[in-house]
Amino acid sequence: MFRFLNSWSHCRSSWLLLFISAVIFECIALYFQHVMQLSPCTLCIYQRCAIFGVMLAALIAICAPTLLLIRLLSLGVWIYSSWQGLSFAREQTSMQLNPSPFATCELFVQFPDFLPLNKWLPSVFEAYGDCALKQWAFMSLEMPQWMIIIFVIYLSIAGSVLFSQFLKQDFNAVVPPNNNLDTNNRSLHNDLK
Repeated sequence: MFRFLNSWSHCRSSWLLLFISAVIFECIALYFQHVMQLSPCTLCIYQRCAIFGVMLAALIAICAPTLLLIRLLSLGVWIYSSWQGLSFAREQTSMQLNPSPFATCELFVQFPDFLPLNKWLPSVFEAYGDCALKQWAFMSLEMPQWMIIIFVIYLSIAGSVLFSQFLKQDFNAVVPPNNNLDTNNRSLHNDLK
């Protein structure tokens, strides 16, 4: 499995799949906000930023997936973003499951001065909801609980791909087929090994 992950991490299509999954989650979040009229809280916005971080990680790797340094940089961004998203989702879940007047989230999102996303794109990054308010559930799980699942999956995959980068390369690993080789060339290639 790890050799497959290693070989697949060299393909743009795998990183494109990661990018598409993050885009789908962002579209769902925007649907909840603008169509279903659910108010995002500051922790929701921070989780949204974490998903954008996963998107950024995919874009970095799409540029040059065959270069180890680029893959490691991308994996670092992916793991960091997923870890931060998981932390925010756990904090919001705790607020919802253990409501307390003393456990509240910030009223306004806090972005760095050089990157005021809530000022540049308020329809995506402005928070005006309450973190402890339960607004939506599916299969008896609230939205931050689903985000915990999503970020754990992202972290598990990223950790596995990172581990696979340090395995010894094996020429018998599963690699995407090269359609330019005919069967004679493939058997010759195998004989040379």
